[in-house]
Amino acid sequence: MNKTELLQSLKSKGFHEEIINAFSKVRREAFISENLKEYAYEDRPLSIGGEQTISQPYTIAVMLSLLELKKGQKILEIGSGSGYVLALLSVMVGRRGRVYGVERIKQLVDTSKESLKDYENVEVYNRNGISGLKEYAPFERIVISAGYNKVPKGLVSQLKEDGILVAPIGPSHEKSMMQFKKIKGRLILKKEITGFSFVPLIED
Repeated sequence: MNKTELLQSLKSKGFHEEIINAFSKVRREAFISENLKEYAYEDRPLSIGGEQTISQPYTIAVMLSLLELKKGQKILEIGSGSGYVLALLSVMVGRRGRVYGVERIKQLVDTSKESLKDYENVEVYNRNGISGLKEYAPFERIVISAGYNKVPKGLVSQLKEDGILVAPIGPSHEKSMMQFKKIKGRLILKKEITGFSFVPLIED
């Protein structure tokens, strides 16, 4: 599958034009290793080292859709990996928006910073995602790009009132993609889509 075919595939699944536009502008091959570049636009996850993966484009598109992004928003991604989703978020929130990534594996942080050097509204931090990024809170949107059995409590206080949090949640390897909205200080589940698989969110 090439980039044009991937874009067509996402379009046929009904994703919004803003999402298709972001995928068209961001080069997925810039966020994977040289030996995997021929598979850059296959609709499947790819290894990025450290037992981590760059997610399947369809999965990312679902997450972006559930985030209901708007220009100028401040976004946090937990488990930012190689930085591909950060780049897509950057395009979608525009120059007035700010995008923050938290990644616990230093090598991935270093390589993602290099890949993201032309994205002026993106910052990446090397720390454990469970704790979020308090110093830049509150965020209008938070996305967790690793599987967990619940939303880490510390992230709720970092989400703005009426903000949206999207995360793959579930007790086993198979997760449900869940969209929560913060209403009166509590997360309220708004949407749930089953059948996703993610590397686990690590507590350390």
